[in-house]
Amino acid sequence: MLLRLVPEFELRRDVVPWLAAQGWPAALDTSENSSALYIVNVERNGKIIYTWKHLYTFEKDLHIISCSVNNERTLLAVSFRHYTEDETASQLLQSVSKYLTLLIEIHPINNVRVLKAVDSCVRVQFLYPVEDRNASTESRLLLVSEDKYIEQFDIRVVAEEHKVVIQKSGQLPRAKVADDLVWAQWDMMEQRLFYIVPKESKSTLRCVQFYPDENFNSILESHLDISLNDTQLKLVNFGYDYCQDQDVASKSLNLQVFTSKAGGLCVCCSLACDTPDEITYSIYFLHKGYNKTFTVSLERTESHQLKEVAFMNLDYYVAAYLPGQFLHLLNIQHPDLLCHSLFLTGEDARIDTLQNYPIRSPLVSTILDCEAGSLYAVSISDSTLLQLLQKSKQDSERLAALHCALLYFQHTEDLEMQIIRWISENLSTCHSFDPIQEFIVASLYCRMCPETQNLDKLLPYTSLLDWIGVVPGVICATDIISLPVLEFQNSKGFWEKLNSNLESVKYAEPQLHYHNNVLRREWRNLSEEREERRTTAYLRNIFENAKKVLSHLDTWDSEARLVPLFEEEDYQQQLLMGLMVAQLKDHLMRHLQYVGKKKIDQIVLDYVANLLNLIHRIMKEVWRRYQLHSCVFCFDERGSAGEFAVFHIMSRILEAANGMCMPLPPGFHTLHLGLGVRCLPLHTLLHYIDIGVLQLTETCVRKLLKDLDDTEQNEKLKLSIVMRLPEALGQKVRQFWNHPINANLIARKYVKVLLENLGNRQCSRSIPERFSVPVEFLPLNYLTSMLTEIENQGVHPYEKQDHVNARFVEEMALKHTMTFLGLKYS
Repeated sequence: MLLRLVPEFELRRDVVPWLAAQGWPAALDTSENSSALYIVNVERNGKIIYTWKHLYTFEKDLHIISCSVNNERTLLAVSFRHYTEDETASQLLQSVSKYLTLLIEIHPINNVRVLKAVDSCVRVQFLYPVEDRNASTESRLLLVSEDKYIEQFDIRVVAEEHKVVIQKSGQLPRAKVADDLVWAQWDMMEQRLFYIVPKESKSTLRCVQFYPDENFNSILESHLDISLNDTQLKLVNFGYDYCQDQDVASKSLNLQVFTSKAGGLCVCCSLACDTPDEITYSIYFLHKGYNKTFTVSLERTESHQLKEVAFMNLDYYVAAYLPGQFLHLLNIQHPDLLCHSLFLTGEDARIDTLQNYPIRSPLVSTILDCEAGSLYAVSISDSTLLQLLQKSKQDSERLAALHCALLYFQHTEDLEMQIIRWISENLSTCHSFDPIQEFIVASLYCRMCPETQNLDKLLPYTSLLDWIGVVPGVICATDIISLPVLEFQNSKGFWEKLNSNLESVKYAEPQLHYHNNVLRREWRNLSEEREERRTTAYLRNIFENAKKVLSHLDTWDSEARLVPLFEEEDYQQQLLMGLMVAQLKDHLMRHLQYVGKKKIDQIVLDYVANLLNLIHRIMKEVWRRYQLHSCVFCFDERGSAGEFAVFHIMSRILEAANGMCMPLPPGFHTLHLGLGVRCLPLHTLLHYIDIGVLQLTETCVRKLLKDLDDTEQNEKLKLSIVMRLPEALGQKVRQFWNHPINANLIARKYVKVLLENLGNRQCSRSIPERFSVPVEFLPLNYLTSMLTEIENQGVHPYEKQDHVNARFVEEMALKHTMTFLGLKYS
């Protein structure tokens, strides 16, 4: 099961044994019996109020509608039906109110004050101050009336000897909080009241924030295109009166508001649908400025007729659950692409623990089974996510499971290792995305964003620009909606983050994310620069950036040497590292001026260093899996099947890096080439070199030329490599192959470069001193004479290689001629 439920409180487990020990027989009777044992409220501090003789005992059994206890546990507010249905007829002729709302002093007991005596239901809820606040002499109580208004009572208490009593000051002060509402929800953790007021064809969502040391402020207003049934008030999280709640649920819209730590604000509602085998629900992502409406085809139409979609708040995700049909996890932070949300049906969507209905989500990552009287902590199962990755046949499911694992579990090392293993086994099964790219980009996003506020709007979170795939059985329609209006001053936490999200939407959020288009173009331009232009101040700064990144890498642990990466100079990769640092720094400086240059420098260095470490982490896990060791960088034997698998994975890493214009760790190309030499046939190896998959590095070519003997096969390999060397690299490494063919190539190259450098220079025709080897071949005499004259004029293309000169050229020419003629040279 994807959702893991751990019971935090169960009436049967935590209450019934205690009642039995007290000599009070109890049964979990959920029928409309006044003595039934059931939960009536969950307070902010986690305390659960249930109906039994535990805190306050009435003279007769009553139907409790609502109950709340203040933070100091000195006051109890309770609302109940004044008389039972059997007593209705006899009471009709008497002027007795149908419902009573009482305020009761707990110490001493039985000191009671009537707050309401009316003919309509009332819900009660104490406000809770911050948890670390000292005991207060003032409590505030919300009363929510079925007559569609909410008011706040201020209650002062005084301590007298060993008791706490309400100050006798006449009527309690009260203030109107909201009226004309048709729906309300209480957020107990953040002390917020969301409510909806109908306005012509649309509805207006408002929010009132209650503060510990102040009164309350209306802080949000948002227009919703939702048609609400205003015949009966629907309340969410104002206690649990099951009989009434079920009756109201059948007549009103199922709607809930969820918030997330990152400043997400979602309105979730299930909509009426005319088609019996379909169900429709909408999620209003108010922090993004759009609404998504999902229409789901049902497998068994009879299972949903008496039930509604249950919505659960999992902070980073909102879950829409229809028992026996589907479980839909919607990514709150990135809801734009459907593939970042996980839609499950059948056995994958089952939640065994929830046997009853309805269920509520009173707190983040908490579920209340109302009938059973059980409160569960709910979380996403990492093992089930991995199973979905492994067994899923759909790219949308794979993508959603991958992002969920990284976002929800915040790069747990063991989970990360298993994801890497899945990636290495499924490189060719994902058709619409590159799993290596998604893993690297999403991992970097999850690692970096918690460090700095608003960084999540500036860094890329996916390698995908769009998604053209579909989720079977689901139709999704997206509509643009108006952004909420906020009115607050100096408010931190959620409201500040929500405001930041709304500001980013106003300023075209997609353009805020860092892109590599400019980086790729600049890298290509600088890579093609001539040597003499590489000493500019701009380039010096670029390479200084690269040095900082390399010095910023994590210290190699004992396992790091498992992968024989070589800390070597790599001009192209260092150039790319330095450019990424420079451009990412410019990007962040434009949008995070308040953070400061020093902090941004640190963020950028962390980002690029983490990128390199992630690639190294992939290689380390793959290396361990195939049990390779350092001998893979020897060329005296062919590679194993494991080495070939690792070579293939490294090729895909290279492809992913090139696609995203990301730098690679130092020594990556050397190791890749070394594995290619061991694993590939010669023609394939040369093809990979020619198309740029394998890059010739000085470390690998030098080792290859020095370590391999000159058998016919090895000569062919060496010659093929030498012929493909860039000019600068060729000058450095050809000298390590002591072979006539190589010497002949060096001589030819020397003559070519010497004559090119000569240009239009004129030289005398004087015959220099004769060489020690007698040569009667006049063309060769003339050539050597010309080369000696040029050398004497100071045109030396190989100044660092003293053995390359006119004498060397003549020597090689004679050897080549004698070999060609089949003569013995002495």
